[in-house]
Amino acid sequence: MAEKERGLTYAQAGVDIDAGNRMVDLIKPLVRATARPGADAEIGGFGGLFDLKRAGFKDPVLVAANDGVGTKVKIAIETGRHDTIGIDLVAMSVNDLVVQGAEPLFFLDYYACGKLEPEVGAAVVAGISIGCREAGCALIGGETAEMPGLYSGDDYDLAGFAVGAVERGEVLPRADIAAGDTILGLASSGVHSNGFSLVRKVVAKTGLAWSQPAPFAPEQSLGDAILTPTRIYVKSCLAAIRDTKAVKGFAHITGGGFPDNIPRVLPKGLGARIDLTRVAVPPVFKWLASEGGIAQNEMLRTFNCGVGMIVVVARNDAAAVTDALTRAGETVSMLGDVIRAVDEPRVVYDGTLDLG
Repeated sequence: MAEKERGLTYAQAGVDIDAGNRMVDLIKPLVRATARPGADAEIGGFGGLFDLKRAGFKDPVLVAANDGVGTKVKIAIETGRHDTIGIDLVAMSVNDLVVQGAEPLFFLDYYACGKLEPEVGAAVVAGISIGCREAGCALIGGETAEMPGLYSGDDYDLAGFAVGAVERGEVLPRADIAAGDTILGLASSGVHSNGFSLVRKVVAKTGLAWSQPAPFAPEQSLGDAILTPTRIYVKSCLAAIRDTKAVKGFAHITGGGFPDNIPRVLPKGLGARIDLTRVAVPPVFKWLASEGGIAQNEMLRTFNCGVGMIVVVARNDAAAVTDALTRAGETVSMLGDVIRAVDEPRVVYDGTLDLG
C-alpha cells in the first residue's frame, strides 16, 4: 500500500525540476550582466518588463524578430562546445532588427532538450549573454523545456526572440532608394548560421572529424573554425545611421544569400548589380565549394560568401558611410549599384567569385 501511495514522479518520467532550478541559479549572473536602461535584466518572474521611456524613446515603433541557429546547433552538440552558439542565436535576430533601423532593446530565449544538463544550458546562456552585450540589449527572460521522448540523447534546440525600437520617422528602408545608389558590403565572420545542413554534408563527404585541424585554418580544429560565431552588426550600423543620416537601407545576408535578401529592401522596379570580384571570399567558403563541388550560384544562394550585411546609400554619401562603418570596426567593400529591374532576376552579377 505504501508503494502505491508513493506513485510515479515527474523525475521518473524524465523531467528534473531541481536541474532546472540549478540552471536558473547558474545563469542569473549572466542575465544581470546584460542590464541596460529600460530593463534591470533580472529573471524569475512570469514575464520580463521593459520601460521604453527610460530607454529614451519619444514616439517609437516596436520591431520584433525571431530565429534559431539551424543545424549549426548539431555541431555544437557533436563537438561538446556550447559557449558560442548563443552568440549566433542573438545575432540572427538582432541583425534583422537593425536592418529596419531599430535599436535592439531586449531578448528572450527558448532552450529545449531531452535531458537538462545545467552546465550545458548555462554555457549556452553565457553565449547569449555575450551576444546581448554586443548588441546592447537586455536578456529579460526565457524558457527551458525538458522533453524526454521528443529529443534524444544530448540533443537540444534553440530559438531566440528580440524586440527593438526605432523612432517613427526613421524606419528603414527609406522610400528614396533609387537607381544609381551605391551598394556596400560588410565582411562576415564566416558561415554565420545558414546553410549548415550543406556544411555538414560536405564535412561528412571529406571524412574529417571535428577535432582534426581545419584544412582552411590549420591553427584551429575543424569544429572550432566552423563554429565561429555570427557577426553582430548592430552597434556599427546604428553608428552609421546616427552619424551620417545617410543610410537608406540594409539587407542582412542570411538564408537565400544575395539573390533572395537584397531585393527585400528595394522598391518594386529596382534591383542590384553586384561585382563579384569585389567580394573577399573567406577560405572556409573556398574549401566548401571545392570539397562539395558546389556551383557559384548555389554558393551565392546558400551562404553569405563573405558579406554578412549590405548597405544602400546615395553615391555621394558612400565615402562618409564607409568611413563611419570602418571607424566602428567593419571591413567595408563597394560591391555595386542599384539598377532598374522590371523582370527577374533582380540581382545580377559582374565577374565571378574567387572560389579557387
